[in-house]
Amino acid sequence: MSYSEQMLQMLEDGDLKQADALFTRALHSDDDDTLYSLAEELYALGFVQQAKKVYLQLLKAYPQEDALKTVLADIAIGEGKSDTALNYLETIQNTSSAYGQALLTAADVYQTLGLPEVSEAKLKEAERLYSDEPVIWFALGELYFSLGRYAEAVAQYQKLLDEDETEFAGVLILQRMGASLAGMGAYEEAVAALEQLPQEALDKDTNFQLGFLYLQLKDYDQAIDVLQHLEQADPNYTSLYAYLAEAQEQNGDLNGAFATVQMGIGYDEFNEVLYQKAFDLATKLGDETAAQQYLEQLLKINPDNQGTVLALSNLYLKQRRYEATVQLLTDYGQNGKDPQMLWNLAQAQAALEDYDSAKENYLLAYNSLKTEPNFLRDLINFFQEMGLVKEEIVALKNYVKLEPTDFERQELLDTLLDEEQL
Repeated sequence: MSYSEQMLQMLEDGDLKQADALFTRALHSDDDDTLYSLAEELYALGFVQQAKKVYLQLLKAYPQEDALKTVLADIAIGEGKSDTALNYLETIQNTSSAYGQALLTAADVYQTLGLPEVSEAKLKEAERLYSDEPVIWFALGELYFSLGRYAEAVAQYQKLLDEDETEFAGVLILQRMGASLAGMGAYEEAVAALEQLPQEALDKDTNFQLGFLYLQLKDYDQAIDVLQHLEQADPNYTSLYAYLAEAQEQNGDLNGAFATVQMGIGYDEFNEVLYQKAFDLATKLGDETAAQQYLEQLLKINPDNQGTVLALSNLYLKQRRYEATVQLLTDYGQNGKDPQMLWNLAQAQAALEDYDSAKENYLLAYNSLKTEPNFLRDLINFFQEMGLVKEEIVALKNYVKLEPTDFERQELLDTLLDEEQL
């Protein structure tokens, strides 16, 4: 028995010290064919540094053996040494039997370096030279998939499926095909692809995607069924809850949808999407208290979310909580940037009889909201209460242009203009 064989036996037995000693003897005594086989076994077992040592010794003996360079390049990639990998690969000529593998490995390196266009060029060259190699179709499909070029990815995956290649490098081709079709917006075709997968191949991510696709197709019953099964299998898969709630809501089950998002929040208390959905559902259910609580919690999670600030200020105004509105918009509203927030602040200040501040904020909001009839009606009322006739006339003129059938305010404008001429 060779030293290499003895070493592998010691590794199997878990005797690493003895295996190390035998490894040293193998390097000095075993023939090159035996050492090559040893390197392959060690690499497969995850003993990469030992395999690398053997390959380097063999390359020193056979400097023109390009297959050694490709595997050393692979090892260098794993070590994060892209330059070293490319140095190995660039010495392999296009006449070498290892040139195809060199192109594939180089494509991996350039993709790792964030140069997908170079990676694609390498793979395209490989495709021209070795047009019938499924590994190249797969590599191109994966590159296009990673770049979001889904139509091109689909073309490559279809080549594999046409040759009955259903799995490659641990990747299920139908799964990738479904994801690519979904990325293209071809939801029906995506579902058809994913439904061809055997039940045991439907992992959590695939089931989630399938549920999402049913939702896009407005097949709410199927979406609910798939996502509820996923919830039962893994309640910590918190991405599902918002989509399950959406399907339940669209199916007319508001209470069920609300219970779903509440459950989701229980598993992921910092999920902003779930809090927003909970607020929306609480509002539709007429539960103002719950709606307020979810918005306030959402604001604690993300104080910079201006949409939350606006929604909460709208709710406070509806509840006539004017001081809370002013405090909220002062603390979080970034005054002067959002016209709707300025309007809300002005309404609250006017209700609190802080008229000077209210006027300032109404005017700040005016340029952005002067085409909004609701804003103008409120502004007209404010100017009227303040006795600001000239300002009221300007606002009324703008308003009646937008709402020419509002005869009551047209009459008010005419009256004010007549009085002004007296």
